[in-house]
Amino acid sequence: GITALQAYGYVHSQINNDQISPAISVITFNVLSIFVLTAGTLFVMWLGEKITDKGIGNGTSLIIMVGILARLPQAIIQEFSSRNAQSNGGPMLFLIELAVFVLITIGLILLVQGTRKIPVNYAKRIVGNKQFGGVRQFIPLKVNAAGVMPIIFAQAIMFIPATAIGFATDSGSGFIRIFSDHTNGWYNLIYAVLVIVFTYFYTALIFNPTSMADEMKRNNGFVPGVKPGKATADYIGAVMDRITLPGAFFLALVGILPGVAAAVNINSNFATFFGGTSLLIMVGVILDTLQQIESQLLMRHYDGLMSTGRIKGRTAPANV
Repeated sequence: GITALQAYGYVHSQINNDQISPAISVITFNVLSIFVLTAGTLFVMWLGEKITDKGIGNGTSLIIMVGILARLPQAIIQEFSSRNAQSNGGPMLFLIELAVFVLITIGLILLVQGTRKIPVNYAKRIVGNKQFGGVRQFIPLKVNAAGVMPIIFAQAIMFIPATAIGFATDSGSGFIRIFSDHTNGWYNLIYAVLVIVFTYFYTALIFNPTSMADEMKRNNGFVPGVKPGKATADYIGAVMDRITLPGAFFLALVGILPGVAAAVNINSNFATFFGGTSLLIMVGVILDTLQQIESQLLMRHYDGLMSTGRIKGRTAPANV
């Protein structure tokens, strides 16, 4: 039902903007388009589930990632053609843009994989003539536990004024109009603040330090120097709040970078890859897929295939 409504809105907007000129009656074209788009969406959803069942990783995320990645070569070619003009910076500026794009991608990888490890000790237990526990482990707290959701929430909020302007008789003015221009400074400031707020909000929803503290207490685990129970929950929550702050600011920076790139005359198609949901989804899904592939290889002991991989601490095969 939701897909059918979205299909009607999409087709209707394309017809109103003269992007589509139906050769048949508008009503018939709308009905056929709704059926085709809805059926295509359901087929892609089914395909994503099949990839999840038969493949590695989330199939729907892989399909979205491939769709985003497929636009990158054409965007780079368009930007190169634009910069190759003598009056538009030349190839040197294009190389600088590529270097900045690589640096942003590296920073985003660090954000996605960044963790703060909290040491946890487990008390020794002797059952029969065997000893259990007595080892030190770590609780990895992610710097960006919220992932891409804060950017999606912030974009949804920012779309509301722009949608209201679209239904109005005029194009809007003053404070309302800035919400339709993602290169505007006030738009980017409000957007960044929303991303930071939603980062803390979504992290609070998915992260429960009390449950973690109770689970540690049941398994005779404790953080060195911190009392079990409520004190441990408060400590974990405080650490999470501290590491979320720089993560939220960097995520806000990533969110506004496409608007900043478009404001400095970078091609709009290429500017979308300088941050935002496109780059976050692309980097996050690729890293998650690589991790799952390495986990499968490790479980099946394919050491020869992993001799140059990212996994560290593998033991050498015994000589027979």
